[in-house]
Amino acid sequence: MNLTVRIYFFEILKGLRITIRHLFRNLLNWDEMPTIEYPDEQRKIPLRTRGLHRLLQRPDGEPRCVACMMCATACPANCITIEAKESDNSQVEKMPEKFDIDLLRCVFCGYCEEACPCDAIRMDTGVYSITGYRRKDMVIGIDKLLAGKGMPGSWPDDLLPKTLPGLKSSL
Repeated sequence: MNLTVRIYFFEILKGLRITIRHLFRNLLNWDEMPTIEYPDEQRKIPLRTRGLHRLLQRPDGEPRCVACMMCATACPANCITIEAKESDNSQVEKMPEKFDIDLLRCVFCGYCEEACPCDAIRMDTGVYSITGYRRKDMVIGIDKLLAGKGMPGSWPDDLLPKTLPGLKSSL
């Protein structure tokens, strides 16, 4: 190495040249800045992005879930709690009495959706901004999952798609 490389002075100037070039480019082209004014302006989210959970219902209004515990077993974060009870329907052996999802522990991996043999749980609500004031606000139960309203200040029903493109209607 020669002397100029060993003292790093010119290398520092090369780095500063790149930084200053980006600074002036952003100052002169203010309209092309890569930032957005959140929450007034929101980034477009791809259709297949996993959102908040929901449980599907049978035509008679009962949950489609048969409390097989496959979603809770597949969950790497152990955020799903299910307690089963016997069903009144003769065609279904059991159903969930308690179905809670702790959103503070959930990593939104989608394994619960893939593991469900009945296609009872989906993550296609279109809700990606999830907030709450208390820990108990972030645990959603079976009543909110079936109603499609998981968080305080529920979202509009038009955000709950009946199906995604390419899937058969299941509601």
